[in-house]
Amino acid sequence: MISEHTLGGRATKRTTPGSGEKKSPHELWFVQTSPRLLAFIIASQALTGCHSIGPGTVPSDRFEYSSSISESWKRQTLLNIIKLRYLDPPTFVDVGQIVAGYTLQTGASIGGNISSEKAIQGNSLTLGGSAVYIDRPTVTYTPLTGAKFIRSLMTPLPPDSVLFTIQSGWPANAVLFATVAVMNGLKNQGTSLAGVTPPDPKFLRVLELMRKIQDSGAVALRIRQEGPNQQATALTFRSKNINPETLADIKELRGLLQLDPDATELRVAFGATGTNDKELALQTRSMLHIMTTMAGQADVPPEDVAQGRTPPSFSSSGTDDALRLLHIRCSKSKPADAYVSVFYRSHWFYIDDRDLKSKRAFAYMIMLFSLAETGEKEPLPLITIPAQ
Repeated sequence: MISEHTLGGRATKRTTPGSGEKKSPHELWFVQTSPRLLAFIIASQALTGCHSIGPGTVPSDRFEYSSSISESWKRQTLLNIIKLRYLDPPTFVDVGQIVAGYTLQTGASIGGNISSEKAIQGNSLTLGGSAVYIDRPTVTYTPLTGAKFIRSLMTPLPPDSVLFTIQSGWPANAVLFATVAVMNGLKNQGTSLAGVTPPDPKFLRVLELMRKIQDSGAVALRIRQEGPNQQATALTFRSKNINPETLADIKELRGLLQLDPDATELRVAFGATGTNDKELALQTRSMLHIMTTMAGQADVPPEDVAQGRTPPSFSSSGTDDALRLLHIRCSKSKPADAYVSVFYRSHWFYIDDRDLKSKRAFAYMIMLFSLAETGEKEPLPLITIPAQ
């Protein structure tokens, strides 16, 4: 049965099922394939719909970028230490900004061909889809030059920052051995083209006593306001509930540093010697000074020393190996178990991953870069990432 009706002024024809009238091949093909077409259209719409891919990238990207920056800082620092050993100027490049941009483009296509009733090729249906994922990070680098270079590398570390590092739990002997050149007239080891100058034995004894007193908890630091815009750091020794051994260590420490034996609080200041017996003077090192000291203690190929390419090595100066800040080793082949390694002048320089003392000293020096940062941050370049 065939009925005709008008819909919106247009004549249409509808075949009533069960009328017995035979459908054409074209109509039969459309009826059989329309469910699949409908499913594909729905899937295509879902694929091309709005979906944010940014949140899912945060956990992995944050970890990967953090690990990459940390590893690059380690390698850059070690490379500059070795360059100083060969009297090459150090160069630092800071990672200023990281902008990660992601683009996900999807598309779907559908096509078909309805042939005549007697055509050989028959009917056809073509389905297609595409997806393009683009990860385009933008990283800016800031060379460390000019005033920022002087502030970060050549300005001595603030004495209060060094002492507060000890207060936070870092071993006093390791921190002071790395960062202090002179303490109330007692000199630490020095490094020059002639080699390594050993430290004053009294200086080493002071470090040993400071470590023992630190473990006892008998020493503390505090900030005291001296004026409207002035503050000073005070070193305080507890006098109550201290065992006799610690009291004896404090007395010996005061004697070595020529401090008042009865003073419970000492003022901390920058300098080689104190102005009175109630002041602890610390002439701290700069980051460049610390790196130069470490460079002088690095292992280098003997032929480079013999040919005058680098100063005498640490071991040839007759200095006790226990006085190394850290041990940087040298090898012709790439080390298999290295905490950090760099390739320079046809050799590999590295810190052994099993050398805990050297790893601690190197990690502490990386942390000192943040203590050396003074002044306002320079403005970073403005980066515009188009939305896609």
